[in-house]
Amino acid sequence: MSTQGSTSSEVINVLVADSNQMQCQLLTAALRRRPEFRVISGPLDPELILKTAAEAATQVAIMNVDDARSGVLQLSVVRQLHLLHPEIAQILLLEGYSPETVVNAFRSGARGLFCFSRYPFRMLCKCIQVVRKGQIWVSGDQVQYLVDGLTQVSSLRVVNTHGMKLLTPREEQVVALVADGLSNRQVAHELQLSEHTVKKYLFRIFDKLGVSSRVELVLYAVSHGRAEPVEWIPAG
Repeated sequence: MSTQGSTSSEVINVLVADSNQMQCQLLTAALRRRPEFRVISGPLDPELILKTAAEAATQVAIMNVDDARSGVLQLSVVRQLHLLHPEIAQILLLEGYSPETVVNAFRSGARGLFCFSRYPFRMLCKCIQVVRKGQIWVSGDQVQYLVDGLTQVSSLRVVNTHGMKLLTPREEQVVALVADGLSNRQVAHELQLSEHTVKKYLFRIFDKLGVSSRVELVLYAVSHGRAEPVEWIPAG
């Protein structure tokens, strides 16, 4: 990762991460022209992002999590960064967004979503300053998506040939988080369970669904998952 220093005590430490090297370089160069930002940049690599974010005392992370090949957002890195460094405000760069995209992004820990197709560069600079102050950068339509999304939670609903559910509500939550890229430790943190309990859930889920690995489980979830109403489930 590359960096540029500054002597000002008022600057904001910004991390830019993008799988597209050219886009990353252009955005980094533009931000470095602004004296209020100290910029570090690099690829969208989870391990490198986590390591650099800690070493550089990152305050705001700007990441392009759009996977051009699959069209799916890489939100697992957003969740990981939020779980390990909740003090870092994350801004996600998107080409566009759907209601599901907005809800999942903020659930994963994002503090703002930004589209260059809708807003100029100067608004991104304002966005950085807003999220650094602990506020949320959100448009009117995104607010509506979030309000609507309060009654929905990602889960995996699986039924047998008779229409009977195969998984308990808690098991559905575990599958949804695993499918979103979380490790056993992160699932345990998210659901306030022990890592041992999460492993026990996964063994039961494997047995019920007839799968034998996390990869098979994720593929199953992609094929069968759908949003279900929120249900409060006590830990344990």
